[in-house]
Amino acid sequence: MSIAIVLLVLVLGTVLFHFLSPWYFTPIASNWSAMDDTVTLTFIVTGIGFVAVNVFIVYCVIKFRNKEGRRAKYEPESVKLESWLTGLTTVGIAAMLAPGLFIWAEVVTPPDDAMEIEVLARQWNWSYRLPGADGELGAVDVSHTTADNPLGIDPTDPFGRDDIIIYDPVLHLEVDQPVTFLLRSTDVLHNFTVPQFRVKMDFVPGQVSYIWAEPNKVGSYDLLCEELCGVGHYAMRGRVVVDDAETYARWTADQPTFADTQSALSTDLLAGQTGYALCSSCHGADGEGNAAMHAPRLAGMDSEYMKRQLRHFKRGVRGTHEDDVWGRTMAPMAMTLADASAIENVVAYINTLPGAELAQTIAGDPGKSAALYKSTCAQCHGDDGRGVWTVNAPALTDLDDWYMAEQLHNFRAGIRGRHDDDLYGLQMGLLSNTLVDDEAVNNMVAYINTL
Repeated sequence: MSIAIVLLVLVLGTVLFHFLSPWYFTPIASNWSAMDDTVTLTFIVTGIGFVAVNVFIVYCVIKFRNKEGRRAKYEPESVKLESWLTGLTTVGIAAMLAPGLFIWAEVVTPPDDAMEIEVLARQWNWSYRLPGADGELGAVDVSHTTADNPLGIDPTDPFGRDDIIIYDPVLHLEVDQPVTFLLRSTDVLHNFTVPQFRVKMDFVPGQVSYIWAEPNKVGSYDLLCEELCGVGHYAMRGRVVVDDAETYARWTADQPTFADTQSALSTDLLAGQTGYALCSSCHGADGEGNAAMHAPRLAGMDSEYMKRQLRHFKRGVRGTHEDDVWGRTMAPMAMTLADASAIENVVAYINTLPGAELAQTIAGDPGKSAALYKSTCAQCHGDDGRGVWTVNAPALTDLDDWYMAEQLHNFRAGIRGRHDDDLYGLQMGLLSNTLVDDEAVNNMVAYINTL
């Protein structure tokens, strides 16, 4: 009898937990409510089966329990019972699977008015390409992939010249506009998942897979890779922002086209020199830096890193935290660079500066951090610390060691890398927590000094 009571309590507790539990799906923000309906149907069918089977066991335990003088009767099979069991199981499985077939037919059939957006995944970041004024994406091929053309767009295809290029992991979409996501990977299997959209699909190297959805609620949603893609998988985060039509139009107008990214390779050094005049008051005439002013050496610093940080300072992604004293000093200086062209020019000019030899100011035991660096930092910044452009990881060997230590402290303390638009900063914040104290930070920087 005690077994019967335990089974009944288990059944009752499971049912109550399902209906009263606060843990369920995130609120849906797309047209795919049918996905929730099929999951609910699965819960109903399996729930009925779970309750029925356990209640039947309780019935059998009570009805056929041991009694004085009762003898068990051997019955090797029951055609009636097996017929009922087979029939009910068939109906239950069909009820779960049949709706999924109809929904899958919709999943693989995007509407004619869906806008195509390309999503490029690589360890461990996201990039995007949107159609320009002609409404059509240009051709791509891996043979065209370079540091200046990370998406591999064919420079001879006229349809690709006006494609909008997003090297940032944050993608904006227009509300109530169907979108077909064309999914490409340059290295390993990845997965495109926005939980609120309910549909997901794998990236397969060498192929273009796709998925479509119609976002119907304005908001900001996490983009996740739900396919184990390497040691940085847990930090491969992106964001999808659904805007109203007006906001979306402003955002797209502010993004560069492929033609813009290529023309930016031809910069105006004279204009860059003029723009750098204000920077030199802290960073030095030759970009040599000034530790007393907390101004790192710029000469030799990774160009893409400088551009990204200048954009972040201008947009308030960096330099707004109340404890980031020197970042708050830098933010208004970045505002003097009026647009993307000004940033390109000043960075191009900085690249011509001689700088000075990097001084080693951090004392630590490099041997204590060698293994940690190789298992974590090296996956993005390279074994030699010279950076890996495919993951937007800057060279570390060209940075002042005191600057690296300062920024690692900021990442650990949440002073840097916590803004919603700083997805790479979020990755660094997570990884910096492997350095448990100031000594560990100094040891890591000391090891990087040996590279």
